[in-house]
Amino acid sequence: MGISDELVERLRAAEHVAVLTGAGVSAESGVPTFRDAQTGLWANYDPAELATPQAFLRNPRLVWDWYAYRRQTVEAAQPNEAHYALVDLEQHYSDFTLITQNIDSLHWRAGSRDLLELHGNISRVRCFECATYAPGWDEEGELPPRCARCGGLLRPDVVWFGEGLPDQALRLAYEAAQRSQVFLSVGTSAIVQPAASLPLIARRSGAYLIEINVEETSLSVFADCWLQDQAGTVLPELVRRVIRDIQSREEGA
Repeated sequence: MGISDELVERLRAAEHVAVLTGAGVSAESGVPTFRDAQTGLWANYDPAELATPQAFLRNPRLVWDWYAYRRQTVEAAQPNEAHYALVDLEQHYSDFTLITQNIDSLHWRAGSRDLLELHGNISRVRCFECATYAPGWDEEGELPPRCARCGGLLRPDVVWFGEGLPDQALRLAYEAAQRSQVFLSVGTSAIVQPAASLPLIARRSGAYLIEINVEETSLSVFADCWLQDQAGTVLPELVRRVIRDIQSREEGA
């Protein structure tokens, strides 16, 4: 399905817009998805077995090194056209919430501001014991580094398997979904809960639901509009048309 006039009009007329992004958006910047085949030193490791509190307790240095490797990969990536299109879209709404499952900071680096990170951020670290955030750390000393407050080991500020999502971010995401008039699900598999429930919550609350994904998902059948393409291709064109429509109406007012 292409970008219809109805789709543009729905976005133009909306006052409350929410967007959920997943790994597909980051993949277009060259960030490997979590389940992509690993290479080099990490080829013999299952990422799912490293991303747990139990793995960190068993071998904190191994888990720290795994995330240091992933952090280097993320830092080498750059925001793509989809990231920048969402920044442009945000400027036209007083109530715009961007919810992401990605941990790579690419939305922040592109310029997004109303952002909820459901799965944390790989560029931050916090204490495994007392949860205090560390402003920085020394990669040359003991690894993982120690918390300056309690002496506990520092860990990546990401949500591991078996852990709950940040309470405040999840609550705000639910609220944004419920009040949204248009909800966009972009580059997400619609499998990982509880994020996968957000588009359905928005739909049940009366929102116009748009899915942008190269592959059909379990959400596609519920979407009012499924745009089957890469986010970096569809979003810039969609946002250009919406902004052009908004500006033309303002000029004619």
